[in-house]
Amino acid sequence: MGLETMDKKKLNKTKTNNSYWKEIIKRFKKNKMAMLGLSILIILITVAIFADQLAQFGYDEQNAKTRFLAPSSQFPLGTDNFGRDILSRIIYGARISLQVGLISVAVSCVLGGSLGIIAAYYGGKLDNIIMRVLDVLLAIPGMILAVAIAASLGPGLNNMMLAIGLGHTPGFARVVRASVLTVKEQEYIDAARLIGDNDLQIIFRHILPNSMAPMIVQATLNVGRSVISAASLSFLGLGIQPPIPEWGSMLASARAYLRDFWWLTTFPGLAIMLTVFSLNLVGDGLRDALDPRLKS
Repeated sequence: MGLETMDKKKLNKTKTNNSYWKEIIKRFKKNKMAMLGLSILIILITVAIFADQLAQFGYDEQNAKTRFLAPSSQFPLGTDNFGRDILSRIIYGARISLQVGLISVAVSCVLGGSLGIIAAYYGGKLDNIIMRVLDVLLAIPGMILAVAIAASLGPGLNNMMLAIGLGHTPGFARVVRASVLTVKEQEYIDAARLIGDNDLQIIFRHILPNSMAPMIVQATLNVGRSVISAASLSFLGLGIQPPIPEWGSMLASARAYLRDFWWLTTFPGLAIMLTVFSLNLVGDGLRDALDPRLKS
């Protein structure tokens, strides 16, 4: 009878979790702007994955005879100062920008999430030390912090992703800490301690799953911020170096020709704007779907 009771409890818990996520998906689907953002994001991800098949030319394929051509049927977005097809470079650039956004957010999730959970769960002096260090870092604007880290590490894709991830870590840690402080006061945490669960079991079985909502929203919004940060670092010469087609570096290379050839900066800028716009819509939609106060 005891085993049957435990199996029933596990089954009921699984059903509750499934219905909870089904309700979130249902609420998300009702948000038209969030679905628009998701549709744009899916298109961008598809373009990034199949860049080799979709791009008409190689991202560094040069032709001196086709320099500075305006948008046309042959080159829909025109060509740059080396005769390279801007559309092909933007398509390949989607792969770089999304990669930077996702990996840098993963870095901030792991570091910031770990620091926030440790600070909130153990509290006391440890919480004080961690949060005071993070407060010092938060006093420095995230972009300036990322620039300082990138300048010390040197330009390059891996260094840029690490710099952006570290720059967003303090803000992520504060969000996670606030969520964990609320969760750890719940009665089921006390019950877990009473039945003999250790700290790691309580954190990974109870606290982390119940703190996921703000973490998911923060991570989604941070991907958009990371794309902007990557473009900014590349624009300043601290990110990905030419000829790799990153949207920020494309803007930096084209600024000398801005007055005469408008398409060189317009289309990479629109690509950045569209990506960040879609990510922000998805993040706002997730926030609304995960917020229990918005339930009807």
